[in-house]
Order: sequence, then C-alpha cells, then structure tokens
Amino acid sequence: MLFRNRFLLLLALAALLAFLSLSLQFFHLIPVSVAKNGVSSKSRKRIMPDPVTEPPGTDPVYEALLYCNIPSVAERSMEGHAPHHFKLVSVHVFIRHGDRYPLYVIPKTKRPEIDCTLVANRKPYHPKLEAFVSHMSKGSGASFESPLHSLPLFPNHPLCEMGELTQTGVVQHLQNGQQLRDIYLKKHKLLPSDWSPDQLYLETTGKSRTLQSGLALLYGFLPDFDWKKIYFRHQPSALFCSGNCYCPMRNQYLEKEQRRQYLLRLKNSQLERTYGDMAKIVDVPTKQLRAANPIDSMLCHFCHNVSFPCTRNGCIDMEHFKAIKTHQIEDERDRREKKLYLGYSLLGAHPILNQTISRMQRAAEGRKEEIFALYSAHDVTLSPVLSALGLTEAKFPRFAARLIFELWQDREQPREHSVRILYNGVDVTFHTSFCQDHHKRSPRPMCPLENLVHFVRRDMFVALGSGSTNYYDACHREGF
Repeated sequence: MLFRNRFLLLLALAALLAFLSLSLQFFHLIPVSVAKNGVSSKSRKRIMPDPVTEPPGTDPVYEALLYCNIPSVAERSMEGHAPHHFKLVSVHVFIRHGDRYPLYVIPKTKRPEIDCTLVANRKPYHPKLEAFVSHMSKGSGASFESPLHSLPLFPNHPLCEMGELTQTGVVQHLQNGQQLRDIYLKKHKLLPSDWSPDQLYLETTGKSRTLQSGLALLYGFLPDFDWKKIYFRHQPSALFCSGNCYCPMRNQYLEKEQRRQYLLRLKNSQLERTYGDMAKIVDVPTKQLRAANPIDSMLCHFCHNVSFPCTRNGCIDMEHFKAIKTHQIEDERDRREKKLYLGYSLLGAHPILNQTISRMQRAAEGRKEEIFALYSAHDVTLSPVLSALGLTEAKFPRFAARLIFELWQDREQPREHSVRILYNGVDVTFHTSFCQDHHKRSPRPMCPLENLVHFVRRDMFVALGSGSTNYYDACHREGF
C-alpha cells in the first residue's frame, strides 16, 4: 500500500514538472532547441529558412523566398479596414499570376521535373482545391472573349509546359480569393447574395496562367459561381492599355531604361564571372547562357526545392544563384535612383489607372455596375503601376502579388469618398505620391478620391516635366 502511494505521488510530481516545463516554453522563459535556421531535422534537403523577420542587410535568399510566396498560414492583411462610419463602395484588384513553370531553359540541362496536375495529397494544399478542379471541369461552355475560350481552365500536365501555372500558383490564388471573400463579402457585404454579372468586371491577358489565376481567385472569392454570370475579357497588352497602347515616348523611356540595365550589368564583374562559370558548366558561350535568362529557371528550382542542374563539368549552385539575385536587387535600387523607369511607368500605367478612376467615379455616383473589378496580369503590369503611384520602396511583384484599390463612402458626409491602396495586404495609401502629405493638410482620416483623380488626370503629366496636359500629347511630344 505504501509503495502504491509513493508511486502515485511520483507520478503526480512528474506530471506537474511536465506542465511547468511546457508552460515555461510557451512563455519563452527557457530556450527550446530547434535545428539550424529554425528548420526541423525532418525538413527536405534544400528547404530555406522561413522569412519571419527581415534581415538587417540585403539578403538574396530572403528576397527570393519572398518572391516565391510559398503558401502557408493565412497572412495578416489590412484590406477592408476603415473608420466605422465609412461604407465600402467598390474594390479593384490587380494580381500577378501565381507560381509558374519557367519560360526559359538553361541550355544543355534537364528541365526541372515539376508536376502541373492538381492533386490533394501534394503540398501546398487548399481545402477548396478538389472543388475548384471539379467546378473548372464544368466550365467548358463558359462565355469568354476570344481567344480565351481556347485556353484550359486549370493546369493538368504531369510535366509542366513552359510558363504553365503550378499547383502552388493555384493554391496561392485560392488563398487570396478566400481572404478577400472573408473581408469584402462576409464582413462588408460588397456584393449581394444574388449578385448580377454586370457587378463584376473581369479581364486577363491571353496566357493560360493569367486566366487560371483569375479563375482560382474568383473561385476562392465566389465559390461555385454560376458560369453563366462570368465573362472574362481579353487584354492583348500586358500594360492593359486597351485602345491607348501606341505611345512613342513611352517606348523611348523603355529604351533608355534597358540601356541603363545593360551598363549596370557591364560594371558588375562578379556577375560576369558567375555567368562565365555557369557557361563552362553547361558548355555553351557566355553570351548564349545570359540570353537564356538562367535566373528564371533557377528560381523555379529554388521555389520548388529542387536541386540546381548538374553536368559532367560540375553543378550550378547556390553561390551562382545568390550572385545573380544580388544583382537583381542592386538593379532595382539603381532603377529607383535613375528614374528612367518612372517615366516609362507614368505613361505605361496611365491608361489602366484612368480606367480605374472612371469606374470609381461611377460607383461614387451611385452606379452599381462593375463594383468588383479583377485584372489578372503579370509582373510587367504591376511593376509600372507601383512605380507610377510613387511606391518606390515596394518590392518587385512576387508570384500571386495583389494590388488593391478600395473606394469608401463617408456615411456622415455621403458626398465624400475616399480611397485606400493596399499592396500584398499592406496599406500603402500614405506612401503614394498623391496622398503622402494628406495628414499635414487635412483632418480627414482617409485619402480623398479627388486626390487620386487629380493625380491621374493632371499630376502624372506634371511629373514627366514635359508641359503636356493629356496622355496623347505626353506620348507624342518631340525630344526626350
């Protein structure tokens, strides 16, 4: 009996000590051993550290991880945040397509073996993935503007085709769509349950990866939507410039910007040595390797945790990757300083920004058409818009990046409307050119719509320093 009582006492003490240990770990009072870089011993061979905190200096691996945008737990976002007396009126969403297979192949190397079918037992996964595939299978008769009707509605190749959306890319936008649904539909009731086709505006370029990304976000936003209510318009230009694409001065800015890129590359001896070393490994001239844009394929290897390619002459490795990625970061910094890209951006982004404020103005007048707009696009679409808005510190658009314009009405002063600009869930409104000094001049808590309107219709041309007062004149002025 005495032995039994002692045993029970020891068992109770052991349980108490275990509880105290877990409690101390929870409150971070004692250290918890983890593997190097916070990765468990069971992690895959080449997985990179999780970018929880930003490193003190430029870190090409950290920047690459941000670019990959590997789906994990839902990120915090500031979409839909406003003072309680403001009502959400319309939302305009610009996205970059999700993760894709490379557009280029490193010469004389094997293509990365990435499976572009959508399966439930492979990470990354989303609870709506199977339902998405099922719903897309029913959309063969959907009414899309030509030539979109000829594109597949979801990726489905055991070995990805060049530029094809991956399962990661689909999950990224299912997650984006679900997040926007929780905010804009469940919380703010932007669309009624019986929403009509004319309340949506959907536009995409003619690439399968942008159409499929748009459909994935739309399915997360409006699960099991009625195909008869959906109409995607085709945009031939990556700038979404519609009928205003001819702009000689924009092209001159682009030529100057490309010249800047070339000269910066020539100054980077480390980059040239890296290209030379890689060219020897794959046994091609350095010029041929550089023309193949190897970073595109290397990013696919990196984002999908696949080893870089090898030949009998050696292996492309992480040091090669870091050297090229570091140059990309330096190029972005130099681009901001030289401002040639800004001139290109102001002219390149003007047509789509002008369309957006026109929709906002109609919504502010009480019109209910096109109150949710979705543009499924590319990095070369979002990057000029970010630059034109004055968001100089914004990072290069990652896979599945989202840029959102929100229009709000002040219920206490119904004639007053305000805008919010959000990039990947971060409120950047007061970092834009048109609203960075708003707090100094006005007691209004949000940025007035008229600030954005004046910026697009007037100040964008002033920023060009050309004396032009409209888009046509700015595009066709003489001289540079």
